[in-house]
Amino acid sequence: MSYLENLFGLKSKTVAITGAGGYLCGEMSRAFAKAGASVLVMDIRLEKAQAVVEEIRRAGGEAEPFELDAAKRAPFEAALKFCLDKWDKVDTLINGAGTNAPTPFLEISENEWDSILDSQLKSTMLGCQVFGKQMLQQGHGHIMNISSASAGPPLSKAFTYSVAKAGILNLTQNIAREWATQGMRVNALRPGFFPTEWSKKNFITKNREAAILSHTAMKRYGEPKELVGATLWLASDAATFVTGSEITVDGGFSCMTI
Repeated sequence: MSYLENLFGLKSKTVAITGAGGYLCGEMSRAFAKAGASVLVMDIRLEKAQAVVEEIRRAGGEAEPFELDAAKRAPFEAALKFCLDKWDKVDTLINGAGTNAPTPFLEISENEWDSILDSQLKSTMLGCQVFGKQMLQQGHGHIMNISSASAGPPLSKAFTYSVAKAGILNLTQNIAREWATQGMRVNALRPGFFPTEWSKKNFITKNREAAILSHTAMKRYGEPKELVGATLWLASDAATFVTGSEITVDGGFSCMTI
């Protein structure tokens, strides 16, 4: 085994990902499989998870789909059991499930508020609890939560989402310090702007796009594949002293002022 394979290799790893049928976490799922990891592709939309798994299998990778409502504990417990029955362990959990809405603040309903917080913050908490307990019993493990450029300072038009992402970052840091001496690492990935077609339709007007790109040093949006390097690194043995960190991949958005 070469030096780089030994340092960054993921061939013996098992990775579970929520929201894995989506735009960013789907790309992460495919990347882990290409790197040789076994991937549990979890999504509330089973057909989306199955589509990602089919892509992975066609490329020669190993993956299984799992229907997961990430806002409930029981599906997480079932997913963990499935993962252990299939692969005997879980090395990395990525909490990537979540929804958003552009509703003006005074028009946000309690149902919408609760739904977004459940899909984002509660789901992250449940994933950390259920999979984290198993990792603590194993004596090793890594959790990567999805933060956001909206985690602070908050972005406009995403009130509930911004609150949720700030909570996810705080939760990440709290758990990281709690478990740091027990073989566990917990980190957050902070993407900049990687807009989906839904985001472009519901959030990004021409004026807003101009504001985003003028505040991004690289003057462009990110592509999902540009999150892969940081994601694979965090899950590898090259990052064994990295915990409680928020890794920013944003094209320079966070370093811009005037």
